[in-house]
Amino acid sequence: MIDRRTFGKALGLATGAAVASLAGLQALPAASAATRRGAAPTLPAVTPGTHTSFASLKQVKAGLLDVGYAEVGPARGPVVICLHGWPYDIHSFVDVAPLLAAQGYRVIVPYLRGHGTTRFLSSKTFRNAQQSAIALDIVALMDALKIDKAVLAGFDWGSRTADIIAALWPHRCKALVSVSGYLITNLEANLTPLPPKAEYAWWYQYYFATERGRLAMENKDKRHDLTRLVWDTVSPTWNFDDATFERTAAAFENPDYAAIVIHNYRWRLSLADGERRYDGLEKRLAARPAIKVPTITLDAERDPFTAPPGDGSSYRNMFTGAYEHRTLEGIGHNLPQEAPTAFAQAVVDVDHL
Repeated sequence: MIDRRTFGKALGLATGAAVASLAGLQALPAASAATRRGAAPTLPAVTPGTHTSFASLKQVKAGLLDVGYAEVGPARGPVVICLHGWPYDIHSFVDVAPLLAAQGYRVIVPYLRGHGTTRFLSSKTFRNAQQSAIALDIVALMDALKIDKAVLAGFDWGSRTADIIAALWPHRCKALVSVSGYLITNLEANLTPLPPKAEYAWWYQYYFATERGRLAMENKDKRHDLTRLVWDTVSPTWNFDDATFERTAAAFENPDYAAIVIHNYRWRLSLADGERRYDGLEKRLAARPAIKVPTITLDAERDPFTAPPGDGSSYRNMFTGAYEHRTLEGIGHNLPQEAPTAFAQAVVDVDHL
């Protein structure tokens, strides 16, 4: 466990894929997570957008942050931590969380640093969004909530964060659901150009490398329109309404949002430095550590960032434990919110691998 006393020490340490479409899950009676044995229960299907909010939000001081998070389900249930990406927030899991809570899980959905009600404890802390710093935020959150081990499930930034914890601290990760598979960043490898079509999908990453991009993210109106454009383009089949986007866009009003987003993408392109105290962790991550915990990877067929050929084969060898892969047809980048039943089913299923 990484608590305050061991936080500094941690910083110094330096395809046979089964492709499945889960679009049409049938509704069957729920089974308690507390009595899980044998085959996983089939979850009842929920229409995306059935839920629009969490009943309440909580705050807890953890590591460098005062973390805002939603919590759903029994306090003593097995824990699932759901991690969002960019440009999204906890509402990506607003339909997922009740499905898991009904199975007896305690579901924790935190705002990542720079999002929503999560705040830095000190104005002097560098607004750093390199991958190891964000991963340590979640470990610190687990410590603060006295959670020894959890199923970790995420997409986009959330997949990367969950992958890192599963790779470096497998004793904290019971099992993993990772959309887009293995997303741990190797800065040197990331300097190699991608095929033009893939580079085109990353247009905003290069925009953020410019001063114009930074100013756009700091401008409320331009930030709003830019993130909405990303939603429209990376989820071409998702028929969301304006209210759905606006509920998430409220999380972008965090005072550190622009700084965190800009640093994340510039750091990944080696255009911005991280902090030396994370060098040991980044060195370990650059070695591409295998993930040994039970894992289900998900690819969204209409997500422009899904690695070809879209069957998980491009990253299959990075997962050496119990493993399954699923491709969701007709689904875009915001997979948990577009296909909540399929995402929640993967969480329950991976807990039975």
